Amino acid sequence: MLISEAEEIDLDRRWAPHQFSADYGAVQDASLNAYVGKMGADIAAVSYRPHMPYNFRVLNAVVVNGYTFPAGSVGLNRGLLVNLKTEAELAAVIGHEVGHVNYRHAGAQMSSGMLVQLAVAGLTAVVASKNEKYAWLAAGLGGIGGAMLLCRYSREDEREADEVGMANMVKAGYNPAGMAGVMECFLRLQKEKPNAVDLLFATHPMSNERYKTAMANMQARYADKTGLPDYRERYMDHIAPLRAMKEALDLMEKGGTCMGGEKYAEAEKHFAGALRLAPDDYAGLLMTAKCCLIQKKNGEAERYAAHAKAVYPQEPQALHICGMARMEQAKFDAALQDFTQYESKLPGNPNTVYYKGLCLEKMGRREPAAREYQSYLKDAPDGEFAEYVQKRLTEWGYKTAK
Repeated sequence: MLISEAEEIDLDRRWAPHQFSADYGAVQDASLNAYVGKMGADIAAVSYRPHMPYNFRVLNAVVVNGYTFPAGSVGLNRGLLVNLKTEAELAAVIGHEVGHVNYRHAGAQMSSGMLVQLAVAGLTAVVASKNEKYAWLAAGLGGIGGAMLLCRYSREDEREADEVGMANMVKAGYNPAGMAGVMECFLRLQKEKPNAVDLLFATHPMSNERYKTAMANMQARYADKTGLPDYRERYMDHIAPLRAMKEALDLMEKGGTCMGGEKYAEAEKHFAGALRLAPDDYAGLLMTAKCCLIQKKNGEAERYAAHAKAVYPQEPQALHICGMARMEQAKFDAALQDFTQYESKLPGNPNTVYYKGLCLEKMGRREPAAREYQSYLKDAPDGEFAEYVQKRLTEWGYKTAK
């Protein structure tokens, strides 16, 4: 293990906020986040690494997925929660993610060289997702954190996380049947709508073996714990707002699948249906804005992104998307304001610096543009825009490191 615990914590602190924002930020339901946060804290407290700085939040993304950063920043998507049936099932998911932290799986992969690309800034959060071919729209959102996050756990990693995850949830007082229930849910989704679990299965390999192992452990190792509660009613009460909008979430999910298949007009119809049901949904608005951008409907994209900014002003992704839409319309001053505000809310991603420089260049402000470009090269010498930045600075007579 070449990655120290302090480095795990630093990676988590620096990059988890970027990935959480790429997944449309935490839901604006404070009671739901508090509920999941307490569950997570209780499970982490009985784990093998209780001292890590865990935090747990429900994210607005509609795909079925959950993940953790090395030090325990755990994100659980709406699309996951709405498909689970009991609090014990959610406890199994949380126990599993805490298990990855317990076994230091991400750190082990980084140490073995499997995640060397983590050091290259400018990567997007969509590297493992078939449903995000419009990756350029996400540039600057996930960044390095996304590259780390979307590493593919091995089957052995998953077996270890399942084993300690079941131990974690049982120690916290949950029925071990929750783990088997989660496996059953994922296998069912794989059959009924495989696109819904593409990303989940890319990062967390799933098999019938994991379900059978969970059943065997429940019936043998934890046979005396099967009388523990599953808290189904309490779970249903807490996710009632999500269940009430499941039709809208399903339409957003279908729209995302269509986007992945480059069926943009069809995707737009699904998003429009979702917004009729949930007109102020932040993720729905931004997914629609991205769909409009890819179709060069830049004015509409700006309108949806501006609406998203208004309904969730604390979350920065809408600023990025609005900036992209305005830049495409040559509204460089307004776009620069968006990117500047984005950076103030979520600093640390070099792509934001690049876009600021590009806006300044288009406005004829060469000196401040050069400063932004130099800053970009310092942080991302091999980033996706490095070649263009290098060329511009050379043409303008500025010295660069390369």
